[in-house]
Amino acid sequence: MSIIAGIAVLVWFYLAAKQAGQGPVRWVVVGMVGYWLACWGVKLAVVSFFSGSDAGKLLALQLPALFGLAAAFLVKKKLLAELKTPH
Repeated sequence: MSIIAGIAVLVWFYLAAKQAGQGPVRWVVVGMVGYWLACWGVKLAVVSFFSGSDAGKLLALQLPALFGLAAAFLVKKKLLAELKTPH
């Protein structure tokens, strides 16, 4: 699930950058770094606790992707806020 969500984040940031009239490469890189760091952090910190039962294994597969998507949402919000503030 993490890989599928990662591809969705890549497309989401690419389209958001195009819509904002910005270069998509920066946005995609920043979005992907935020997504993968959140996924990696959750995998290291939380997943080992849930890996005992079948329901826990299912949660362990989905939880990193959900936290990664939440991080990507916050990163996108920050990038859009930077566009609105004068430099």
